[in-house]
Amino acid sequence: MAEIFQKDGTWTFDGSAIRVVPGGERGVHLVRRTLGELTVPLEAVAGIAFEPGRKNGRLRLRLREGADPLSQVTRGRMSDAIDPYQLRTEPDRSGVAEYFAEEVRTALLLEQVPDGPADRYLLSGPAVPMAVGAGDGTASFDGERVRLDWNWVTDEGKASGGPRELALSDIRAVEWLPSIGLENGYLRFVVPGAPAKGAAKYDPNAIELFGFKKDGLMALLGAAVAARLPHPSAPAHETPAPPALPRAAADTSPASPADPADDHDTLLRRLRELGELHRSGILTDEEFTAAKQAILQRF
Repeated sequence: MAEIFQKDGTWTFDGSAIRVVPGGERGVHLVRRTLGELTVPLEAVAGIAFEPGRKNGRLRLRLREGADPLSQVTRGRMSDAIDPYQLRTEPDRSGVAEYFAEEVRTALLLEQVPDGPADRYLLSGPAVPMAVGAGDGTASFDGERVRLDWNWVTDEGKASGGPRELALSDIRAVEWLPSIGLENGYLRFVVPGAPAKGAAKYDPNAIELFGFKKDGLMALLGAAVAARLPHPSAPAHETPAPPALPRAAADTSPASPADPADDHDTLLRRLRELGELHRSGILTDEEFTAAKQAILQRF
């Protein structure tokens, strides 16, 4: 087993998977702390590198294309600060970092893991329900529907249509772009039959992002949706297999018609889990309210 402990986080490799745990320091970005612990199976890894530096070094995991819904949505546009597949290392831990990288590379060679594209997601998306307020609106997702609620900075024409709800079956793809320079970013849900893409400011299927701290959380919500859509390599008619669910926040659906008592128990469990996320500070008051509304509307 190889393991490296840093203020930025802890990585552990047991020969079959890399366990990524973000650090608890204030300098660790909100996005990584919200995403929490990840287990990256060796078959999802295309490579690993250690980059030494004068002040700090950096371990970087390179995942196979199509193996991870978060990487699929962000397409290499995550900054170093929010990228969960990077670990900032202190100068006196360079030797440990090099050893860790070599252990992973050796395992990749011995297991003959291909570095080409994956034909299915090998990592599950972020847990749901989730709600994020950033830019010109709040996006919430309960595993089946996306809801977009507008705020006081939303363009009047866009807001005039009221809140937007999209069933998972209505969404073809998810796009996320961070703000770059003077250009605002966006989280966009691509819907068949919608008008040609325009600026996110006017698009009722998009949240416009202004470059603030919570913009990256929109990428997590986008990844949660993408994980439940057909994989990019799947035929157009193929429906996605249910993704692995990383936390108890996601429930299972019975094969037979649901009993009302079961629905009631599921509702209470979802609300309790949501309350725990709120009390722990992961969800703000606004995000908690939006996610609670999404759950209540579903049931």
